[in-house]
Amino acid sequence: MSAQLLVIEVDRHDAGRAELRLTGDLDFDSSPELIDVVAALRRDGYQQFVIDLSGVGLCDSSGLSALVVAYRGGSAPLRLTGVNPTLRQLLDRTGLAELLKLPLAAGDDVQAAG
Repeated sequence: MSAQLLVIEVDRHDAGRAELRLTGDLDFDSSPELIDVVAALRRDGYQQFVIDLSGVGLCDSSGLSALVVAYRGGSAPLRLTGVNPTLRQLLDRTGLAELLKLPLAAGDDVQAAG
């Protein structure tokens, strides 16, 4: 199976907020692209990011690292949406779901977040 190229679509909103829609694989080859796009947006004054991962088929450790770099580089929280069950499990197992403040997955005990 060949890797899917990563496509990043950016919607710029007022108040320094940008939405990024990722389609393809977020891996060793493509994760620098995400880091570069976020860095360029930060230089342009954007600090709040919503990253839609619903189109991501594969995310490896480099992809996870790129998400952490995007998270750590800003003053506002990073919000991930469209996290598929496989990626959610990976984020949970690595502790990144807590770091990135992902909402509880369906079926999680709400009191556990308290």
